[in-house]
This record gives sequence, structure tokens and C-alpha cells, in this order.
Amino acid sequence: MKRGIRSWGPGLLLVAPSIAVIAIFVYGLIGYNINISLTDQHTGLPATEYVGMDNYTALFGEDRFQHALTNLATYTVVFLVGTMVFGLLWALLLERGVRGEGFFRSIYLFPMAVSFIASGVVWRWLLNSSQGENATGLNRLFGTLGLDFLENPWWSDPKWGMAAMALPAMWQLTGYVMALFLAGLRGIPEELREAARMDGVTEFQLYRHVIFPQLSPVALSALIIIGHMSLKVFDLIMAISGSIYQTEVPATYMWTALLSFDYAKAASIAAVLLAVVAVVVVPYLVHTVRAERRS
Repeated sequence: MKRGIRSWGPGLLLVAPSIAVIAIFVYGLIGYNINISLTDQHTGLPATEYVGMDNYTALFGEDRFQHALTNLATYTVVFLVGTMVFGLLWALLLERGVRGEGFFRSIYLFPMAVSFIASGVVWRWLLNSSQGENATGLNRLFGTLGLDFLENPWWSDPKWGMAAMALPAMWQLTGYVMALFLAGLRGIPEELREAARMDGVTEFQLYRHVIFPQLSPVALSALIIIGHMSLKVFDLIMAISGSIYQTEVPATYMWTALLSFDYAKAASIAAVLLAVVAVVVVPYLVHTVRAERRS
């Protein structure tokens, strides 16, 4: 017994401060947030009673919150598809071997070093909705090149605005997905490729039946990482359009509720976002732990 304590005791003492900080500032605050979401604290005054799930029922019954969820779904789908497709495409191009690979890899990865706030300010100008003689940003570029038919209102469009809002996020994180896929491609043994070629498969069949299946774990990791980032998007939306109804997502709606001192509603929205992210992340973590135990 004493020997066991001596073996794990120093390690436990070493990580105890981190455990305490996480317990207080992560799980403690999550519990505090959930507690507020179950009260009637809709003003700056303290709560008077618990209302149970009434705040959540009222929230999902709101057209505004449903609109925010729809916007988030549109943004997430376009963002995920765009980053995965272009990230894989760029990785395949670099994996085939090009001159100046280091230069192109740096160019692709550079946007990751820029904050969403900084890039949002620039993209707000690029995605300006003005057209014709008053056009700026991309619309001005299209007009100068004689591609006037490509001019559009971008994020101001009531129908496809959130799809346009995903473009800056795609620009910023496609390089990260490319790096993941490139690492996966470089990790596939060359002997496996040579064996497939000796069996007479074409390059298309090689990638379809041999290489792409090997990239499944990388693709899953990329989806989880950028997926949870898209679900809690806030700073990019605020930098480009601000907190307006047309481009509202749950995170910006939560901010609006906080500004109006509706703490119970803001806490409810935060709890919903936490649950959505958990639905995406937790199964992946469980799968990863089980895979490590099997190996």
C-alpha cells in the first residue's frame, strides 16, 4: 500500500494545481451557468426562484433562436465541406511534389496565425455588398475584370448570406486541414503504394482503394476539430456583420441576451451550445480512448 502511494503520490501532487484550476474554472463555472439557466433571472436583479426547464422550452419555441440555429447549420455545412475539400486538394497537390513546396505550405498555413477578429475586419471590406459604381472589395475586383455577373450582396443576402460568411473561415482554416491530410499522406508507407502498383491498379484506383481509406482517421480528426470550432463561432461574425438578426448565430444571440441583462436566457443558450459541442466531441473522445486500449 505504501509502495503504491509512493509511486503515484508525487505525480498526483504535481498535477493537483491543474486539477483544482480545471475543477473550479471549467466544471465549476459550467455548473454555475446551468444553475442560472434554471432560474428566473431575466434582469440584473438576483433570481427569486427556480423554473426548471421553462427557459429551455421558451428558447426552442422562439423563432429568433430557430433562425440562429438555421444560420449556424448553413454556416457549419459550407465551412466543413469547403475546408475538407480544399484542404484535401491542396494536400494532394503538395504530396505529388511541387517546386517550392515549403513556400506554398507556408502560404497555406499563414492564415492560421491571424485572429478571427483581424481577418474579419479585412473580410468585411472584401465582402462589401455595394455593387456597380459604388462597389468595393471583391465586387470592385469583379467589375474591373469585366465579371459583373459575379457581383453579389455576399453576407447581406437574406438567403445565402451565411454561406458567404463561411468563406473567411474557410480561408483561415483550410491550410490547417491541408497540414493534417499532408501528414496523413506522408505517413502511408511507400511499400504499400508499390505493392498496389505491382498488382496493376491505376492511380485513381490506388487513391480510391488504398490511400483514401488510410486517411479516414485523419479526416475524422479534422472534422471534429473544425466542426466544434464552427459550432461556437462568435468573433468572426461580430467582426464582419456585428450582432444583427440576419447573420445571428446562437453565440451572438447569447451576447445580445447578456447585454440586455437576461442572464437566464444567455445561460440557457450557453448550455445548449455546450450540449451541441459535447454531442460532436464526446463520441470522438470515447472512440479514441477505445482505439488506444485496443492497440
